[in-house]
Amino acid sequence: MKTSRASLVGGVVGALVVVEFTSGVLQGYYTPLFTDVARHLGIHDADINWLEAAQLLLSAIVVPFMARLGDMYGHRKILIFSLIVTLIASIGVAFAPSFPIFIAAWALQGFYVIWLPMNISIIFLRSRGRSNSAALTRKGAGVIVVALQAGAIFGALAGGQLGTIFEDKLWLTLSVPAALVAVALAVVVFKVPDPGVRSGGAVDSRGTVLLTLALLAIMGGLSLVRLNGITVWVFAMVLIGIVLLWVFVRFEQRSGDPLIDISMFKRPELWPVFLTSALFGVSVLGAQGPLSTFARTDPGEVGYGLGATSATASYLIGGYVMALLVGAGLFARISRSLTPRKVLIGASSLVAIGYFSLIPFHANFQQVLIGMIIAGLGSGALVAALPAAAAAAAPEHQTGVATGLTNTTKVIGGAFASSAFALALASGVVVTSSGGESTAAALSGYIAVWAICGGTAVVATIFLFAVPKVAFTAPPMADLSGLPEADAGASPQPQATVTGEVNE
Repeated sequence: MKTSRASLVGGVVGALVVVEFTSGVLQGYYTPLFTDVARHLGIHDADINWLEAAQLLLSAIVVPFMARLGDMYGHRKILIFSLIVTLIASIGVAFAPSFPIFIAAWALQGFYVIWLPMNISIIFLRSRGRSNSAALTRKGAGVIVVALQAGAIFGALAGGQLGTIFEDKLWLTLSVPAALVAVALAVVVFKVPDPGVRSGGAVDSRGTVLLTLALLAIMGGLSLVRLNGITVWVFAMVLIGIVLLWVFVRFEQRSGDPLIDISMFKRPELWPVFLTSALFGVSVLGAQGPLSTFARTDPGEVGYGLGATSATASYLIGGYVMALLVGAGLFARISRSLTPRKVLIGASSLVAIGYFSLIPFHANFQQVLIGMIIAGLGSGALVAALPAAAAAAAPEHQTGVATGLTNTTKVIGGAFASSAFALALASGVVVTSSGGESTAAALSGYIAVWAICGGTAVVATIFLFAVPKVAFTAPPMADLSGLPEADAGASPQPQATVTGEVNE
């Protein structure tokens, strides 16, 4: 068993570490540069959140569709495809000549969100048939999430420093992530074997269209608030989106091959995980833009903010992401001493404490850093725990869908939060000390952001108490008769159809 563990962790996981390190760079690299990007594009600080909302919206649509394709045709193939799309998009971000092209490239870069669920699915399926497959999955998830957070730390520090060094050459600074994505693509092509497990079924194109239209209607309605304030059209668009979501759910319940298996939301060990992922997305995905722009707001000009340069802001982002790394690294170890359920509850509580502390304590760098470290410790544990918990609780042939749903719900939460935060930060006109109008966001908006992040974490904590106490300790057993007892480090060979459901 020691050899098998070493083969699993040192082989497949070692290669996937490169992918998640790159994913971390993408998530951390741009954050200290948001103010520079805003000035380059000629937009206000609050509008940065619309960039994030566009990327998260696309991610919310892409994840369930790609996760389904991963279960059907192979997680490795979908991982490679998403790497190619992200590479093209990253090049577009660096060289976009206008705002419309920039936001389109930025949105397409959101394909990277499928990497983590695909990677965890690959790890889980490579360890299938072993008595401790749930523990191996948690261990592998912890390792690659540590790599993700390490990449985010490197990305935040590198982005901030290079943004200062190449202050007048933003295109050069923005080219670095594209190069790293190219390296990750090569590693997957040559070093990651195909786990070999396939599920039957077909792509739910109708469900995809319904979900896309529903999310576009809701997000479109929210975006109209920025342009014209709250009008009847805003309510109409949001209502249409909610109705379409209801139609989508009813259609998925009747579909033989649904895009999203709605029955998973009825499982007592899964629905709190998906709900927690959605609420968690509010802070981990929606609040990073406001954190960066608050840090770079000049207190001498508007009376609040930290007045940081891109380099100094990178230290704040780096400290937060370092806390995520520590939380992710401790996840597997702590879950052995306690239970995964208790870890989830404790992690959500830390996120709430961290963000609530920013409401009274945001006057200087140290106060903000302490609050973000507390929130980061909980966030890191949740990043590792949620997809691993979903994989352990789901039927084996649906691990891609289950882990993908944690990302789907997370990015939906983040997309809605980004839109709401953009509206909150844009509320009111900020006047400078000289009497002119500032491009900075309102302080009341920042306080609203922190309050919402803390409040959603409290709600997640409450719902996690509904999870059965023995949840996530072992995956549901599936019929594996006929599946090869391949060593975790060896590439599985193609097999015939197994039990009519799993195709090799």
